[in-house]
Amino acid sequence: MEENDKLSWFERLKRLLIGKARSPYDMEVFNKISLIAFFAWVGLGADGLSSSAYGPQETFLALNGHLYLSIFVALGSALTIFIISASYSQIIELFPTGGGGYLVASKLLSPNVGMVSGCALLIDYVLTITVSIASGADAIFSFLPVQWQVFKLEFAAAGLIVLIILNLRGVKESVTVLIPVFMLFVLTHMFAIFYSLFANMVHFPEIVRATQNDIVQSRSEIGLLGMILIILRAYSMGAGTYTGIEAVSNGLPILREPRVKTAKRTMRYMAISLTFVVVGLIISYLFYQVGHVEGKTLNAVLFENMTAGWGKTGHAFVFLILFSEAALLFIAAQAGFIDGPRILANMALDRWLPTRFAMLSDRFVNKNGVVIMGISAIIMMIVTGGSVTFLVVLYSINVFITFTLSQLGMVTHWWRVRARISDWRKKITINGVGLILTSFILISMIVIKFHEGGWITLLITGTLMVFAIFIRRHYYNTAKLLKRLNSLVQAVGVTSADAGQEELPNPQVEFNPNDKTAVLLVNGFNGLGLHTLFGIMRLFSGVFKNFIFIEIGVIDSGNFKGVEELDKLDIQVRSDVDHYVNYMRKEGYHADGISLIGTDVIVEIEKITPKILEKFPNVVFFGGQLVFPEDSFITRWLHNYTVFAMQRKFYSQGVPFVLLPIRV
Repeated sequence: MEENDKLSWFERLKRLLIGKARSPYDMEVFNKISLIAFFAWVGLGADGLSSSAYGPQETFLALNGHLYLSIFVALGSALTIFIISASYSQIIELFPTGGGGYLVASKLLSPNVGMVSGCALLIDYVLTITVSIASGADAIFSFLPVQWQVFKLEFAAAGLIVLIILNLRGVKESVTVLIPVFMLFVLTHMFAIFYSLFANMVHFPEIVRATQNDIVQSRSEIGLLGMILIILRAYSMGAGTYTGIEAVSNGLPILREPRVKTAKRTMRYMAISLTFVVVGLIISYLFYQVGHVEGKTLNAVLFENMTAGWGKTGHAFVFLILFSEAALLFIAAQAGFIDGPRILANMALDRWLPTRFAMLSDRFVNKNGVVIMGISAIIMMIVTGGSVTFLVVLYSINVFITFTLSQLGMVTHWWRVRARISDWRKKITINGVGLILTSFILISMIVIKFHEGGWITLLITGTLMVFAIFIRRHYYNTAKLLKRLNSLVQAVGVTSADAGQEELPNPQVEFNPNDKTAVLLVNGFNGLGLHTLFGIMRLFSGVFKNFIFIEIGVIDSGNFKGVEELDKLDIQVRSDVDHYVNYMRKEGYHADGISLIGTDVIVEIEKITPKILEKFPNVVFFGGQLVFPEDSFITRWLHNYTVFAMQRKFYSQGVPFVLLPIRV
């Protein structure tokens, strides 16, 4: 209770909505936030399954009356699902710590190709979130009075905000609360499809004859090429179905150990359930001769026709199954909220995007990534007016860019290592078939969807790529400017060989804690930290007798991969601080070091500052800050200005904090 009394109203609200901070020293933390295969199926598989609420419908309606050609679309969809799943199972084996389209293309082809894949996926996941929420809102408002339609857009935006909050709490929390809805969808749709198939089994010969007649009629009316184009266009309208397959390999870091086994099991769950629902619904459309009805989805028409003789039970079942569809569409947005921030983080670690996107919150959530994905989806929702028909046109081109590049990378890899792997022919065949299939689909979708609005997706993706190139170039140029400071490390005579040395004792001089004490915030034993240290000694020669070095090892998306990685970070931070301490003790000063790991530098330093002030009453905190020839919003946004925030905090508490400039 005492702890809560000390919290501000904002911190209390944050704790209520998002939850308490998690400790990186909690050995169970990875178990608490990781997902078993079943939870992963819920969190990642909902994206594909939910597309059955609009994918088969858009496919069916796109056939322009040649309804029995939908059989070929259904078979093509099933084949695509299993080929892509088999291909990605090999990616999971090759990249056991996470192998989404960005990492696969970056490592197996080139960083530039990986950037293209990453940008394509980011836009695809924003569209995944948007189309799922928009379609869910359509389904819910189909039960409500027509005059309520004016509130649909606001409802969709509110749904996005709720999902943002859930994901800021953490992946497992956001998935767990959605399990009942997911299972309701699975069970009701399994029952409906099995009922449809068994109740109409005697009509299968009629379906076969009608399909043959439709083929003959289509060829006579529009020719073989025209028939193929109709099938391809119908197929492309439902191609968003496959986005969830990529999500599994990209989401490996959040899966329970053994991750490879968990991921492959999740992939099987997804492939089987997705194929069953998509193919089952399309065949059921034919059995019950469904057609477009104003104000209703095709699935609603199907289920109403199916339960026409059930009385009140039928009405209740239709309501239940359509409610489960609407709810699952909101769950489907999870794929974008789970994997979108992870791609942002990976690209930020490689300097394609601002490094702040790799930071984690105190809940070990990529909060910047969650927020930017949510805001982008809200903007897309407003710009498109929440039109599912238009969003479906924009959707799915980008995921096949990633599919194609990933398959190309895998084929290239197996060819390179063919001398070392005995079954390389089998592996290259699986990915080779995947490459041919995804390349064909990608080209077909670009051609078919381009003039219908697909060019907008390509334009947005291209703009993001230009932005990424600009960011990368800035970080590269900054690194070149900082190289001159690296000579300071050699100047002090400390090398990597000293990493394991024991800490030197403090010099035999009279230690007085009341003497002036310099507390220096450092980030690694490097030229930046030494430049600041030498600046203190030059500007305040003889003033400070005691030196304290503080380094906070930041837990980010790059090192938050397991207990072993955090142990390595802890050891590295201690080693960095020991280098500074030993150097100053050699110089005859009293020196101590403090090293911690955490997600927020400011929070961790605030925790230890009272103890420092209690022991050393006459302290001055120091921090170094890069100063660019031309200061701008871009430089302030791309570089960590934590020291300015620290300075404001300390000034408000009456603690002196001095910033020393480091010109580059």
